[in-house]
Amino acid sequence: MPRTSRPLYTRVREILESARTRMARSVNTTQVVANWLVGREIVEEEQQGNKRADYGERLMHALSARLQREYGEGYGLSSLKSIRSFYLAYPELLSGEKGHALRGLLSLSSKSHALRGLSSLVPSSPLSHPARGRSWSPGQLHANLSWTHYRTLLRAESPAARAFYEIEASQQCWSARELERQIASLLFERLAKSRDKAGVRRLATKGQEILSPADIFKDPVVMEFIGLPESHRLVESDVEQALLNQLQSFLLELGKGFAFVARQQRLTLDGDHFYIDLVFYHVVLKCYVLLDLKVGKLTHTDLGQLQLYVNYFDREKRTPGDHPTLGLILCTDKNDAVVKYTLGDEQQKKIFASRYKFHLPTEAALKAEVRRELKQFGQPPPPA
Repeated sequence: MPRTSRPLYTRVREILESARTRMARSVNTTQVVANWLVGREIVEEEQQGNKRADYGERLMHALSARLQREYGEGYGLSSLKSIRSFYLAYPELLSGEKGHALRGLLSLSSKSHALRGLSSLVPSSPLSHPARGRSWSPGQLHANLSWTHYRTLLRAESPAARAFYEIEASQQCWSARELERQIASLLFERLAKSRDKAGVRRLATKGQEILSPADIFKDPVVMEFIGLPESHRLVESDVEQALLNQLQSFLLELGKGFAFVARQQRLTLDGDHFYIDLVFYHVVLKCYVLLDLKVGKLTHTDLGQLQLYVNYFDREKRTPGDHPTLGLILCTDKNDAVVKYTLGDEQQKKIFASRYKFHLPTEAALKAEVRRELKQFGQPPPPA
């Protein structure tokens, strides 16, 4: 009797792909640790009785020149500066238990100063032994994060933001490119501006927790990936089609938990037809999310139309186990007072409005926008 009905090629391919993933993860982890050790050596050398800036600069130039001759362009001056910054930003990277994936590196030279005493400092990945309950926290080595990830994380301006991106990148298995985009779009700041101080601290220690409908929506929503100009000549169908053409990127921008269901879903009321632009299901909140696109400024009529769609779904589409339907309008501009007085307190818990942008705003522009909105609502700015 065959062990499985699946084709031999499929079974063999699964084995090889699994092995390739494990080998790549091991190589990535080894590179991260090696760079951390190099960074430590540089910092300790700088601190040995000579803390002048010119000494440190000459040291880096000389080391870079020698390393490049032997190991190639990967050890240029800018790379060494990143490695040095990496050690300073992650001084506790190797705190924990000895890791299986790193034994080879640690056994290279028991006499080397760089490796001395590290046998008790290197952690094993929590993903390798989930049943053993080993905890991981930001700042410690994680098998899902490569050297490119860590180098990108250094761009985060504050320790709180860096910890947030570290958690999300490891949990959501973001590629380095995805991580870079989220940092550039100031995801942490966009999520933090709607939270109190305790909520911001939770972002930095636990990542994005989805406990209520308000936790899943961002403002603004940045959609530079669709490649459309910001023009008054656009119509909703152009935006909708562009989003569907880049659905994976759009789901990443929306955030965790969104699953695409339908576009232009028709509902008919006594012979009148209405069309919902995009329908999603949120697998964490267990509810439908209806998304309506507007290329102009939000009006009370737009909000009333979305209310109609949400009420219809609650009565006709919800099944036992589903929570109340949520609605989101994406618009180019909005008046918060119009939203407040059109919806009222209860409806604002179910229907939301966010602006969208077709380009990544500059960091300064987004920060100014965050401060302006926090000031408007009498909230303190997120901590640095």
